[in-house]
Amino acid sequence: MSTIEHVDARAPTATRLGLHLALLQLVFTLLWTTYVIYLPKLAAQAGIAPSAVILILMLDQAIFTLSDTAMGIAADRIGPIAVRFGLFVGVLTAISCGAFVALPFVASSARPALFIGLIVIWAISSSVLRAPPLTLLGRHAARPTIPFLAALVMLGYGVAGAVSPYLGVILRDYDPRLPFIISSVVLLLTALGLSRVAQDAGPATRQAPARAEPKPLRGLPLLFIGAMVILALGYQLHFSINSSTLYLRFAKPDDLQWLMPVFWIGFNLVLFPASVIVKHRGGLIVMGIAGLLGAIAIVIAELAGALNMLIAAQFVAGAAWGCMMMSAISAALAIGTDGAEGKVTGLVFSALALATLARMAAVAGGLQKLPDYAPLVQWAPVACWLVAGAGLLVMAAAGLQARRASSS
Repeated sequence: MSTIEHVDARAPTATRLGLHLALLQLVFTLLWTTYVIYLPKLAAQAGIAPSAVILILMLDQAIFTLSDTAMGIAADRIGPIAVRFGLFVGVLTAISCGAFVALPFVASSARPALFIGLIVIWAISSSVLRAPPLTLLGRHAARPTIPFLAALVMLGYGVAGAVSPYLGVILRDYDPRLPFIISSVVLLLTALGLSRVAQDAGPATRQAPARAEPKPLRGLPLLFIGAMVILALGYQLHFSINSSTLYLRFAKPDDLQWLMPVFWIGFNLVLFPASVIVKHRGGLIVMGIAGLLGAIAIVIAELAGALNMLIAAQFVAGAAWGCMMMSAISAALAIGTDGAEGKVTGLVFSALALATLARMAAVAGGLQKLPDYAPLVQWAPVACWLVAGAGLLVMAAAGLQARRASSS
């Protein structure tokens, strides 16, 4: 069978894999949103002080920072055998969902130690649903299709981000037990179906690295992950801390549920057009350019004199973040193409968790409310995206130069 025929034969299964991973991201992100919505109420029932809720969320992110990479490394070691991979994901997902379902029942019994213990078990085991499934793209999909499939996966993440504000409005008056059970069952069934898709994809194949992420560039993984931490920190500070304040200059608090999703609309709409550019130019270049354009969009948002201008700037900032996330997954799979897909992808998710932890620490410390630090919080996202974007472009240029030198 020729290379072209082999790629064509795998394309339908690879697309099904991408759609399944998109559904997995959507369901898991909505489950996380459900957890955040109900955590203050559950913690109070368990006898935990309201001030400790932010500390619990920080504990979650600290666990994710370590466990995401660890799960990715584990997936690299057992992933080539589909049956073992399916068992690995299925067992840990069952443990994760079991712990999650038990949370509202344990909370009502006012046993704080057991409640925290279940959260720790859930946080550790749920990491199996981030990096490990994405390694399947690097093993079973043809290299040229990976940017498109990464866009599919990130679409699930982006749709969840867009509907999360509405989910909070819908669920806030409901008993948490039913949402926890329903979301866990759906997540478990989705995760169990993943092993079947992996088996249909056939044996894992090692492919040549993408042209845009050449291996001769020494230290590329660490530089790439460092840039990802900075980009993620910029996103966390801009969207999670600054965006609501920006909107409240022109709108009422009740309008935020309609305005905040603008960011995610931009995120979702740009994914597939940007994947075409990543296919031909590489993930690092697209990440770098998106970082610079996103920084300009944040500046416009900060200086906007009208709501329409702010909405347009937020749309562009969300589109830039969408480019960064989709390109990061594509680049991670290309950098780790020698069997380290899980490790590098796990590091990407660890970078996201670390940035979230830093943002939560800033909120817990009241940094955004201190007059002396207000300008820092306001303009730090611009600096983060500018610095990381420029650094990624330098890395891409160095990689291109290294490739030319090796081919001459």
